[in-house]
Amino acid sequence: MTAMAGAAPHTPVMLAEVLAAFAPIAGRLIADGTFGAGGYAVALLEAGAARIIGIDRDESALSAASALVDRFPARLVLIHGDFAEMVGLLANLGVASVDGVVLDLGVSSMQIDTAERGFSFRHDGPLDMRMDRRAGPTAADLVNGLPQAELAAILAGYGEERAARRVARAIVEARRNAPLTTTGQLASLCRRIVKTGGDDGIDPATRTFQALRIAVNDELGQLDRGLHAAERLLRPGGRLVVVAFHSLEDRRVKAFLKQRSGAAARPSRHVPTTAGPAAAPSFRLITRRTVRPSDDEIRRNPRARSARLRAAERTAAPVWPDVTSERRKAA
Repeated sequence: MTAMAGAAPHTPVMLAEVLAAFAPIAGRLIADGTFGAGGYAVALLEAGAARIIGIDRDESALSAASALVDRFPARLVLIHGDFAEMVGLLANLGVASVDGVVLDLGVSSMQIDTAERGFSFRHDGPLDMRMDRRAGPTAADLVNGLPQAELAAILAGYGEERAARRVARAIVEARRNAPLTTTGQLASLCRRIVKTGGDDGIDPATRTFQALRIAVNDELGQLDRGLHAAERLLRPGGRLVVVAFHSLEDRRVKAFLKQRSGAAARPSRHVPTTAGPAAAPSFRLITRRTVRPSDDEIRRNPRARSARLRAAERTAAPVWPDVTSERRKAA
């Protein structure tokens, strides 16, 4: 497909492993909750999937996909929305269940390489970072409006930034003179504060940018809701395939699938509990351990180096109660 102006072509990560996790593919109805440039969707359709419903909250990605819709008439349907709301979005199409759900949790190459989106410290642009630009606070709104303690908590919690308090303090001091409005300004500030030369060799701005992007887009909350939505949508025998790109996401996916498959550690029988009987496993693990990209793929596509794939198959057991949803309603 045609990428956004100024963007590099998108290379789908771990494509062979995603296709293998869905095999056999022929005749399947699959929801691609993070359509992006359509790499997974095209490969699945070419491998024989009956229909792909692509969902993306980035409207520009869907706008760029008109040629793909023309290429696969009636087999590719695109929806603008959040994969966390898959159940309702698919219900609007008259679809109550699917044979597969695929989620690629990374930021697409198109978003990273488009300066005006504000995702990358490698390109100077407005400090935006919203995947859905219709509404919601930007990264600039958070950087210039949040109290220092809240900023530090975001950087530490979502970015695992060891210098979170020092970076937050520097941001507050800088914005007293003038708002921080560009990616270049924020990246320069991070490079002054965060020590370089660590074992990981990453840019000093990496963790701050990751943290702000996660906060702006509620990525972890969306992931939790999306996993529950996939559980509700998948038919018995349907597959869930998730590709994560950092430990915060992967830990959530791992915990969800371990719990739902009955593989999570159980409390000692000697410890009193008020919990009722355990629910029947709603998933069977396909990948017992996380699957990593091959060395050859990493050489060809360095952005794949942090990818982690997990896959599971839906059983016939009922959907588990959504405890987090109930807690949100109670609050």
